[in-house]
Amino acid sequence: MKVCFINPPFKPEYGKFSRESRSPSIGHSGVLYYPLWLIYAACVAEKNGFEVVFIDAPAKQLNKEQTLERVAKEASDAKLFVFDTSTPSIYSDVEFAGTIKDKYPEAFTMLVGTHPSATADETMGISDKIDGLARHEYDYIVRDTAIVLRDGGDLSTVMGLTWRKDGQVIHNPDAEHITDLDEIPYAADFIKRHLTVTDYVFPAAAFPAIQIFTGRGCPAQCNFCVYPQTLHGHKYRLRSPENVIGEIEYILKNFPDVKEIVFEDDTFTINKKRMMEICNLILERKIKIRWLCNARVNLDYETMVLMKKAGCHLIIPGIESVDQQILNNIHKGTTVEQIEEYVANARKAGLMIHACYMVGNEGETHETMEATLAAAMRFKTDTAQFFPLIPYPGTGAYEWAKSNGYISGKYDDYILEDGTLNCIVNTPALSAKELVDFCQKARKKYYLRPWYIFHRIVRGLMDPEDLKRSFKAFKKLKETLFK
Repeated sequence: MKVCFINPPFKPEYGKFSRESRSPSIGHSGVLYYPLWLIYAACVAEKNGFEVVFIDAPAKQLNKEQTLERVAKEASDAKLFVFDTSTPSIYSDVEFAGTIKDKYPEAFTMLVGTHPSATADETMGISDKIDGLARHEYDYIVRDTAIVLRDGGDLSTVMGLTWRKDGQVIHNPDAEHITDLDEIPYAADFIKRHLTVTDYVFPAAAFPAIQIFTGRGCPAQCNFCVYPQTLHGHKYRLRSPENVIGEIEYILKNFPDVKEIVFEDDTFTINKKRMMEICNLILERKIKIRWLCNARVNLDYETMVLMKKAGCHLIIPGIESVDQQILNNIHKGTTVEQIEEYVANARKAGLMIHACYMVGNEGETHETMEATLAAAMRFKTDTAQFFPLIPYPGTGAYEWAKSNGYISGKYDDYILEDGTLNCIVNTPALSAKELVDFCQKARKKYYLRPWYIFHRIVRGLMDPEDLKRSFKAFKKLKETLFK
């Protein structure tokens, strides 16, 4: 039986819509994440004997008609269609899935992703052409649905599935989270056979890069972070160090042009013992790789030094704010003192930092934003991003903003006409326009100061890949920086 996985088209006339980014949009930097969660589900389906067709429309900037042509050519006989979704694109995603249902009425149409997980009843109510959706982590839900459809079984046995029966929406009990992640095939192997690495861009990495996950879930309780709250939960489940090293070696052997590996775990460094085991295996086997990861600000100096020796060149922390009350309000679980120590230790260890700052959270004022910008200028990290809070359904931040009337709740508001991010939060202290204006000002002050320009030139002379990345980033950002 054939299963067709589709990352649907959305605003291809404006660029590549990065549906799996934590804030889905068409990025000014040209970013396009691999649709990894969809890839992992497809890997599991293949492993269980299903023929898989994988169509990533944004990667090729396919429009609706071009995507339908590919479906007709490659998957007209599919019995199950699985559609990735996002909050900004949900109405378009449902409409596209409905078109597939019209063309192939005997097939089962299934939505996956953070948005349907958080809004199952609402999403099913958009169109009766949607046969079902998977709630939360969906690899095995897709697999089990495919098995039932193939064998003529009972859909009520598929844990985690929401579906229709006699015109009624049925919510089967939740599925358990996957505990043995070593059972999931390598994403890199699937990418090798089905995708083109040069279609994807992670601006902080050398190009081309491959993104993979080595764990799922995050024990942190940040109220704005969508994946732990809607898909994977807060228990950090791990692939074994040996399994991770196996995929690294696969990438080195099969992707000679790939220049960097991006470990996209919400917090790759949360388990120090495992982190050190992975680094020591890299060193013991004399594996020469360049990699980066998300790394929480409680990362210690000793681990940083080992990571650097093992090929890590950049870490990405979610600093968000340097106001302790705001950090407490958003349940960040970090302190300003930790942030200060982290930045100093990373510099001492020789690791670059891409710092992430967020404005518009509970307690934000003009004064707290300016304090965060002053700290960012003082930290002098290699790169930095400044974004307004984007609260997604299923998160604590969304409930806070919605219950207080700070957002409209309209999903079309999440992006602008050209697919770029829109600020949707208006608090009594700060309007959406003020948040956007501040982020624009912060980027200009950060990137256009003489120190930063000189720093990038010096860094680029030491690291040609970084120099290329800097030129590419400035080329992409110049329109917004000088807007």
